Amino acid sequence: MTEVPVATTTTGRSRPTALPGPAASGAGEEAAGGTGFAARVSLGRVFAPVPSEFLLIASTALILTGFGLVMVLSATMATAVADGASPFEVVMKQAAFAVIGIPLMFLASRMPVRFWKKIAWPTLILATLFQLLVFIPGLGVTNDGNQNWIRVAGLQMQPSEFLKLALALWLGYVLYRKQSLLRSWKHVFIPVVPVGGLVIGLVAVGSHDLGTGLILMAILLGCLFFSGVKLRLFLVPLILVVFAAAYFAVTSPNRMARIMSSLVNFDSTSCYNAPVGDCYQAVHGVWALANGGLFGLGLGNSREKYGWLPAKSNDYIFAILGEELGLVGCAVVLLLFTLFAVGAFHVIRKTDDPFVRIVSGGIIVWVVGQAIVNMGVVLRLFPVLGVPLPFLSQGGTSLLSVLLACGVLLSFARTLPQPALAAPSVARGTARTARAAR
Repeated sequence: MTEVPVATTTTGRSRPTALPGPAASGAGEEAAGGTGFAARVSLGRVFAPVPSEFLLIASTALILTGFGLVMVLSATMATAVADGASPFEVVMKQAAFAVIGIPLMFLASRMPVRFWKKIAWPTLILATLFQLLVFIPGLGVTNDGNQNWIRVAGLQMQPSEFLKLALALWLGYVLYRKQSLLRSWKHVFIPVVPVGGLVIGLVAVGSHDLGTGLILMAILLGCLFFSGVKLRLFLVPLILVVFAAAYFAVTSPNRMARIMSSLVNFDSTSCYNAPVGDCYQAVHGVWALANGGLFGLGLGNSREKYGWLPAKSNDYIFAILGEELGLVGCAVVLLLFTLFAVGAFHVIRKTDDPFVRIVSGGIIVWVVGQAIVNMGVVLRLFPVLGVPLPFLSQGGTSLLSVLLACGVLLSFARTLPQPALAAPSVARGTARTARAAR
């Protein structure tokens, strides 16, 4: 009978050591069990715990999307019934984009960072070509002087919404490749300023949509800021953006009228007594908020939505929200956007990849900045710019593009380093060793 050597562990127990013969003969058993082990590892990767930033961004995005569907239904059902249509017609179209966008968000969250780097240039080219469709007769749609929509098979879309994400990805990739060269103004400006200026000009000048153009300008400045460009080099693009925005505003009578109307006192004749005036929409937006008070009139009980407030379900959805849910409802929405920003800023703070930092910064400036602008317009802090409230406003392409941007952020969040956790067995062994030592 062969004697098996025995080894003693630190706990005082004994175990047999492995013999060369049996180990060799059991190689087939290890190989047979390898498939099961690989399967366990693969499933472990799929169901691995995600960072807290992932949960924070995803949960706020989903809650805001659901909140938006409820508010779109409330804002549109009364006028839809009055027009002889189904009260759910508008919200069902919005819900269709949410049903498409949410799975796409989680699908995008599974993509590695190298995938976003690889598609940065193609995405910008395709988004630019998509924007050019608005200039095709019979396909492009003009609304209030803005030629920024297309209609295909009865479905209206706004291509410039996808330019926001495409521009953020492209800027992130270009500035990431030039990290060591950003001390020179030539490498900061080229190709960022020419290409970025072309994209922005296509929307602001070609389509006459200054509101979306300003958001694209903000994305460009945000990406430059988070890339670590020196302040003296950053000031030049900032000055160019300010002068460009001022030029586009001054040269348009419609925009100047909106700017001047935001400076007019409520007691003026044009605002208070005229049935339709330059500041009619802005005044009714403030009245809606004032009617809401602290707790609101109740969900579905808005008065301004009965034909008084234009753009009640898109640009002025925040006014309807304030009228029906009051200051409390507005505070909840502000809190959700704040939590979204906190999660995104944590991604920027924790990442070691400049590409992740730059793109995340551009998306924050876009989503949170656009939300601030929209709310500021309703509060009459800014002139009417025609930018939707992310997640909440009616607009399928706006919702779809924002959810895709959230998917990119979630993809970045998965790459964040996680604190190492000690194995339970190791921890127990350490504790037993410490007790034995005492």
